[in-house]
Amino acid sequence: MSSPRFEPEVVLYTDGACSGNPGPGGWGFILRHPHSGKELVRSGGDENTTNNRMEMTAVIEGLKALTRPTRVELVSDSKYVLQGLSEWMPNWKKNNWRRKENGRWKPVKNVELWQALDDLIAKHEFRFTHIRGHAGHPENERCDRLAVEASVVARRGSR
Repeated sequence: MSSPRFEPEVVLYTDGACSGNPGPGGWGFILRHPHSGKELVRSGGDENTTNNRMEMTAVIEGLKALTRPTRVELVSDSKYVLQGLSEWMPNWKKNNWRRKENGRWKPVKNVELWQALDDLIAKHEFRFTHIRGHAGHPENERCDRLAVEASVVARRGSR
């Protein structure tokens, strides 16, 4: 995935939000080129979703914005997404997108999103960085505001 001397070409900051779980939700990302300072900022929402789905969607949408293979540092407060990408996914794939729960095989939750992420991450080189949410990290706070605003718009759409 990445070497100790990994220098990202871009940094992808992501966050998701959900009002109720499930409920109206939103996602947001900041894709930054560190050397030029250029940024691409996007957000969106869904009327009926979960927080985990919005966290994953933020990463998917950010990676879809890349036009060529790139060294990416993914910065997220979602342990679910980061552990899924860096630890769990190889076994899920080996086991036909299933996981063991109480000794029984169960389908992986959000499998269509994990499969989309699997396709997208195969194109790039990664470093995964976990940060604490709501801890004053400027880009995380900005992504959170984008996601919350998008969830409010999604909530209005569900009325």
